[in-house]
Amino acid sequence: MSAENTAGRQDPLAFYKQAIDHINEGVHVVDRQGRSVVYNRKMTELESMNESDVLGKSLLSVFQFPGGQESTLLQALNTGRPTLNVRQTYFNQSGKKITTINNTYPIVEDGAIIGAIEIANDVTKMERLVRENLLRQRKEGALYTFDSIVGSSEALQRVILHAQRAARTNSSVLVVGETGTGKELFVQGIHQASSRSGGPFISQNCAALPEDLVEGLLFGTTKGAYTGAVERPGLFEQAEGGTLFLDEINSLAMPLQAKLLRALQERSFRRLGDTRERSMNVRILAAMNEHPDDAIDGGRLREDLYYRLGVVTLLLPPLRERPEDILPLARHFIRRYNDLFQMQVEGVSAEVEAFFLAPPVARQRPRAAAHDRGGDEPAHRRDRDRAGAPADPADEPDDAPGRRHGTGRPRGCGSGRGRGRRRPGAALGR
Repeated sequence: MSAENTAGRQDPLAFYKQAIDHINEGVHVVDRQGRSVVYNRKMTELESMNESDVLGKSLLSVFQFPGGQESTLLQALNTGRPTLNVRQTYFNQSGKKITTINNTYPIVEDGAIIGAIEIANDVTKMERLVRENLLRQRKEGALYTFDSIVGSSEALQRVILHAQRAARTNSSVLVVGETGTGKELFVQGIHQASSRSGGPFISQNCAALPEDLVEGLLFGTTKGAYTGAVERPGLFEQAEGGTLFLDEINSLAMPLQAKLLRALQERSFRRLGDTRERSMNVRILAAMNEHPDDAIDGGRLREDLYYRLGVVTLLLPPLRERPEDILPLARHFIRRYNDLFQMQVEGVSAEVEAFFLAPPVARQRPRAAAHDRGGDEPAHRRDRDRAGAPADPADEPDDAPGRRHGTGRPRGCGSGRGRGRRRPGAALGR
């Protein structure tokens, strides 16, 4: 018998099985009764099951779906509608938790649904790839420019303009905004648009480390400074010639804030355990997620450090104050996560759009940012926040007294809670 005739008599299912066992996605097919009829090698790995445990058995006798959740396979079987890029968490018969991202389709023959097929991806592997990708981006330094900031609202564009002006100076900048308003985007944009863009960009969240480690991290250590200490440069040395971004600056302990203030004033510092002064050529950008007045009055920020850091202060508007930016942001994040998770989400439904654009009363936080409190807020703060920038910060020298020591204030700013508190030179963006 010829090889051609032999090949013609082979069961096509043998070829299909070989093919699906060599692809890198899980494939699971059920018939009209919900019994498993195809279960490939990758699916056995994802669900920690053997073929014999699954094939020929009812889906619900092998897997449990918590909280009233329905299997995406059974959904496709019962409704005839596909579900795409759905994250599903369930348990196998041994109680092991499984999480996958599935594309599920009904199988139709002569107009009748005869089964359903599911193609599953390992969400754990995908999330690991995303984390590795983000970590690689962080190691590469500043990645964003002002062009990376999504939004065309007048409030946002005004802050971008002030940030672009500030980028042309070597002054310190304090960025103030609620969580999620894009503080690091602005900081990276300032670095990329500055004369220091060719130098390093070092970012550190001050709240992310134990208090007793922060000083050594910032200023470096010398051998013998404490048990196990070695010669190690700190962030100031690593950022030499570039930019050091200190996020959540108000979380630093007061003694450490005093040392930071001294370094900024003297443009020099000492490693932990060292007696030698080291000069520094670093631009400091800082950020915080509460109004500086609140942080000062609450004992979380030194007033003199605020004067030094807030030569230019950018006040970022929250998204609820610029609803026209909501849908462009939604489209941006859909594109971004389509790339990260290899999805094909096309957009948001009309119902979701309506929800996003509805008046935010029901979704608004009970306590707004300090500069958004209205009538119960001291008049000097409301006036300052509305005033905007009295002048282009790039037009003044870095050592101008009104900028560095905070004697210049936005129009209408009061004296400061009855204590004659002065404010840094430019409170921008409101």
